[in-house]
Amino acid sequence: MTTLIPQEVANKRYYQDVPDYMTEVYDWAYVNPRKARLLDRKLVVSTLLFGNDQRLMRAYLDAIRPGDKVWQVAHVYGDLVQRAADRAGSAGRFLLTDVTPIQVELAEGKLEGIAQAEVVRADAAGFQLPFTPDLVCSFFLLHEVPEDKKRAIVDNMLAQVPVGGRAMFVDYHGPKPWQPIGWLLKWVNRVLEPFAEALWRKEISAYAEEADRFEWRKRTVFGGVYQIVSAIRQR
Repeated sequence: MTTLIPQEVANKRYYQDVPDYMTEVYDWAYVNPRKARLLDRKLVVSTLLFGNDQRLMRAYLDAIRPGDKVWQVAHVYGDLVQRAADRAGSAGRFLLTDVTPIQVELAEGKLEGIAQAEVVRADAAGFQLPFTPDLVCSFFLLHEVPEDKKRAIVDNMLAQVPVGGRAMFVDYHGPKPWQPIGWLLKWVNRVLEPFAEALWRKEISAYAEEADRFEWRKRTVFGGVYQIVSAIRQR
């Protein structure tokens, strides 16, 4: 019989009902509470995104209008969630969901005292919003989940967007042949990010069952390493 030491007992709750792929692949980054707290720094985000963090964050923040009701489907390290909630403003609403307890805890700490912000522990593939959103956003989530989960998340996000409403996806993309970072990312993907390279080969719109109901726009940055995709519901 295994006897847990006090710290292990305390940490056990951070693993309750966490999807298997998260504990098997991403424990080091998003599930283990000690490691997650160490990684939750702006410098880490900037380093991982090769200095493109502010450019990519601005694309999302610029899409938020004062008074918007926003659903962000996963926590992001650094200060993005506070900035997004602030952009929505007191007349808006900002709801953040995440499936892992430590990410919910970190987000709650950042959003404490912001009246228009709320954090809910939930799986983005099945969560039903308590309001009609103006904007839903996945900021570097899709590359972290298996193929079936990508489809389920995209479909659930888009299903809740009303006519005229918007969805945004900021994530990895297939680098241009001349972009040397591509070779580094290939190695990183093989070792740490096994679900990421699917986005090199497949458009995000291809994960949407009702893609034809939306107007899709995509731009890439940093030699194709990243993509910023927006989808506006037409019907």
